Amino acid sequence: MAEEEVELPAGVTTVEDLLHWLKGRGETYDMALQAPEIIRVAIDHEHVDHSEPVAGAREIALFPPMTGG
Repeated sequence: MAEEEVELPAGVTTVEDLLHWLKGRGETYDMALQAPEIIRVAIDHEHVDHSEPVAGAREIALFPPMTGG
């Protein structure tokens, strides 16, 4: 499991802001977040919408699209 601790800039207030900020952090992030609307997100172990505020979050998890059966 990949894990990273970051300090969020003041302008990052929602999940949507976070995904946009991450895309600008380099090619790896940009490629992984080409379609941010399909990325599922959990804040402190609860799934949230991209409009959810990130202030006070202890953990933010990103889940790429998955298939299975």
